[in-house]
Amino acid sequence: MPNQTPPSPAGPVTAGFGRLRTALLLVWGVASFGIVFFARDLQAVVAGWPFNFWFSAQGAILVFIAILACYAWVRNRQGGDPASVMTDGAAYRDYKRRLHRILATYVACFLAFLLVMALAEKAGLSKAWIGAIFLLATVLFYAAIGIYCRTADADEYYVAGRHVPAMYNGMATAADWMSAASFISLAGGLYLQGFSGTETQPGGLAYILGWTGGFCLVGLLIAPHLRKLELYTVPDYFRVRFGGRWPRLIAAFAAVLCSFTYVVAQIYGVGLITSRLTGVQFEIGILLGLGGVLVCSFLGGMRAVTWTQVSQYVILMLAFLIPVSWLAYKQLGNPLAPLVYGQQLEKITALEHQLARSPAEMAVMAEYARRARVYELKLQDVQATLTREREALHARLQLLHDQKTDASLIFTASRELSALPRDAAAARELWTRAMQENLARAQPLGGLPPHAQAFAGDPDGTPAQKHAFQVSRLNFLALMFCLMVGTAGLPHLLTRYYTTPSVAETRTSVAWSLLFIALVYVAMPALAVLVKFEVLSNLVGHPFDTLPTWMAQWTRVDPALLSVSDVNGDHILQFGELKLGADMVMLAMPELGGLPYVISGLVAAGGLAAALSTADGLLLTIGNALAHDTYVGRVKDHRGAMQRVMLSKFALLLVALAAAYAAAQKPADILYLVSASFSLAAAAFVPAMVLGIFWRRTTRQGAVAGMLSGLGLTMYYMAINLPAARAALGLQGDGLWFSIQPISAGVFGVPVGAAVTWAVSLLARPAQRPSPAAPDRL
Repeated sequence: MPNQTPPSPAGPVTAGFGRLRTALLLVWGVASFGIVFFARDLQAVVAGWPFNFWFSAQGAILVFIAILACYAWVRNRQGGDPASVMTDGAAYRDYKRRLHRILATYVACFLAFLLVMALAEKAGLSKAWIGAIFLLATVLFYAAIGIYCRTADADEYYVAGRHVPAMYNGMATAADWMSAASFISLAGGLYLQGFSGTETQPGGLAYILGWTGGFCLVGLLIAPHLRKLELYTVPDYFRVRFGGRWPRLIAAFAAVLCSFTYVVAQIYGVGLITSRLTGVQFEIGILLGLGGVLVCSFLGGMRAVTWTQVSQYVILMLAFLIPVSWLAYKQLGNPLAPLVYGQQLEKITALEHQLARSPAEMAVMAEYARRARVYELKLQDVQATLTREREALHARLQLLHDQKTDASLIFTASRELSALPRDAAAARELWTRAMQENLARAQPLGGLPPHAQAFAGDPDGTPAQKHAFQVSRLNFLALMFCLMVGTAGLPHLLTRYYTTPSVAETRTSVAWSLLFIALVYVAMPALAVLVKFEVLSNLVGHPFDTLPTWMAQWTRVDPALLSVSDVNGDHILQFGELKLGADMVMLAMPELGGLPYVISGLVAAGGLAAALSTADGLLLTIGNALAHDTYVGRVKDHRGAMQRVMLSKFALLLVALAAAYAAAQKPADILYLVSASFSLAAAAFVPAMVLGIFWRRTTRQGAVAGMLSGLGLTMYYMAINLPAARAALGLQGDGLWFSIQPISAGVFGVPVGAAVTWAVSLLARPAQRPSPAAPDRL
């Protein structure tokens, strides 16, 4: 198909809505980047809150919701949508009322189920049974929806028949969006990184701002325009707008790449939760959870996934809000956590100042500094050090054999020998990582930043402190940018807006999506603060032999999630001796707060719902990209609709098994994997997509060049900064450009992709045919 270009905007109405969009985007930019840039200067305390913290954690989200609601209300009042007659009819209103009754019944039944489980725990039901019942009941319920909604109809399989009302599509989108990264890891990231992280760990509230502010780009720039085209997938847009094979094939490859990275994180979360709930091995937990995913997405496609995600949203919302409200009531006597946790933020700041001056904490820091120096000495001559250590362990093992020592000592020595790096390159990588970790933990607060501090360093301090401040702020802004733009480009998110009955419903659905997400996100920083206060007041300073048993249980699931060691030898737990992984802060919160175990089961069920809901959407996106966009598109669609659906199903099954294998390797924490996929999606899709919608001269050649250059640069920057890659290539230094961390690689890929698309399009001659993606009527 030749290039298609939109006509120029016509008439004062179009110009008026263009000005409205521009004004709202300006408000969006000020409420996000503008406030954050000056966050260090906005430290005034208002009603007990530091203004910069409150606005970044809650105020900006309210502004984003207002922007989307305003745009949808104003634009929808104009009318003119061809499908609006269908959505205004009596039959459609009856359909929505029937859905409301089903939803109310479902919520009541789930609350009754929680009450029964609480009574069963009080009557003596074991924790193992509670965990197993929560797991089996929820997974079987999702599977039942998948079986009930099974379909082979193309419209139903790909886009749920395009009859999902705006509110319910918003609930499904929120469940799809609030993945394992949001439910499991975001609270942990906020616990570890506070407001803004450090020089090398950008984040904190950047995740809150980025993952909510991106919906403004979705609603104002992209989703309504794509919905008008009545497509099945995001790569379909590139076929319709630009024609030819290459734009669609590149888009399909990018969809698979970013979605696969994303889905691996979800399946890792499934394994983590399932193994904790049932006690089974991590890999078996992955397969158990994956069964529930496949039944929904394989049998029913988007139809089953949509209604499963609606039910999952209810579970994950209750699973988050009930325990955080309970913990807030326990600490502050008020269950409205987002309104009152500022009191604990002030107390945490005072406790952090005490810890920074504590002699016991200083002894811990000194020990970690000593360990870092040991690794530094090893790295001065890696090969010689490795040889000496191997020879010493061989000699010790031989001595133990000669003395016929206890078998356990021989086994321990053998394990130490086998644990040595294979060669000098592996030793250098391992010891460098260990040195850096010990150096980080040799800092005050175990290397964690003060929770309420906006950016590391000091803009008025020494040159090193000024540099730290600039780097920290730059990385915060870069990560926020990548998350926002990546949100506007993620294929599994945009496909959700294909399921609404009309363009007007799509606009409204984006606003509903952010509202449902905000119900959880405004409480996320509250949870991090309440958990940190619980740790500082009820764990730190207690003897090791009085620590709760749940800590040992989590250590058995994965030692990387939780580790404690008596570094200074005083048999008292110091803050620097406790290391919590981001992926366990939320899951262990009920036990940490002393809540009933049924709440632990509820939280695990919510985390499972978040991971499964997102995995469903991602696997569907990947399967459709491989079958519908790549294979079938290549042979010009001569196969029937039934055959295309079956190919998508089998592609989905193969991808699920591959993702399960990758997740079993535990490649990285969930938050990092998910954030990387946002940079990939931002660079691959957004420049060509937005220019194709709003600039008539965007050509096929420009789109192909822009997508390849943006995605290629982003992948290169991520790959070249992997420690393994740098060690293999013998590269020295950190390799960072402008001190930007690899997780934010999209900050380079997006502008390069946009510039290349623009420049190449200018050199090509555009066709003069109107595009169905023209923005003048949207």
